[in-house]
Amino acid sequence: MNRLLIIAILIIATPPLFAQNQQPDMATLKADAQKVVSNIRGDKAKSQAYCQINSLGGEIDVAAQARDEQKADTLTKKINDLEKQLGPDYITLFNALNNADQNSKDFQDIMSLFDTLDKSCPR
Repeated sequence: MNRLLIIAILIIATPPLFAQNQQPDMATLKADAQKVVSNIRGDKAKSQAYCQINSLGGEIDVAAQARDEQKADTLTKKINDLEKQLGPDYITLFNALNNADQNSKDFQDIMSLFDTLDKSCPR
């Protein structure tokens, strides 16, 4: 699923933890991302929730293209519930990434950690 879509959903669904102008420490975020990915990979229920989020993200894309706001809202709520299953570290990480430079190499490195999880999801 498109990482920017996940971040957009989190921007809308949850308040940022950092002040608007404060850039997060990317080294800390990388370490946090490694921990989050490891936790998800090591827990079958969390892995399933993560894969469901990816699947629902694709459905949100379709709903957005069809301009079906009600369906997009319903799917967003489902994603929010699934994110809670992934734990507060996951939510905190993505909230912090909302304030990061999405074009930076560090940001891309963090997102690539989640690519390994994406590949483990059934298609």
